[in-house]
Amino acid sequence: MADNSVPTCAQCKTKECRQGKDCFAKADSHKQLYANTIAKLHKAGSTIEAKYYCEKTRLGETILFAKELGCRKIGLAFCIGLSDEAKIVAEILSKHFEVISVCCKVCGLEKKDFGLQTISSNKREVMCNPAGQAQLLNDAKTELNVVCGLCVGHDAIFAKCSVAPVTVLIAKDRVLAHNPAAAVYCQYIRKHLSKDS
Repeated sequence: MADNSVPTCAQCKTKECRQGKDCFAKADSHKQLYANTIAKLHKAGSTIEAKYYCEKTRLGETILFAKELGCRKIGLAFCIGLSDEAKIVAEILSKHFEVISVCCKVCGLEKKDFGLQTISSNKREVMCNPAGQAQLLNDAKTELNVVCGLCVGHDAIFAKCSVAPVTVLIAKDRVLAHNPAAAVYCQYIRKHLSKDS
């Protein structure tokens, strides 16, 4: 690593941090962060990782994580295109928690009212409303919010506006059946993505 102030960890060949090296001399400040701000979340996440490493699905880990946090009310923010999946997820989660689910098209806001580009030339196209999804879940006082297929960018808005911590269950990828990692594993897709556009 040429400059210790700017992380380029993806290019690092040794990953000496795994053996305890503090490449950025930030360990003390990060210890404070974990001791105070996010201690409960980090403890719950680390507990699930340690107890169930390579044993549970992401959905199973999400349930265990929420239980470890002591959550009783879970928010489910989903894309309308994954309504069937969201229904199944909500049914599974509801065996363990109260589930508040909110569709991306909530409030029926029209794109034209915000000067947004439309997908088709239809006169009326309702926009996704991730900030509204987050606000409704904030109003419901959810303790953990689960994202199910929100669009790129909309997931960022949702996470920014959510009061409760957010975890992603399904990352949307319309081309790869919601398996975005496939683009990394397939050399043909990687080659296409690496081209200058």
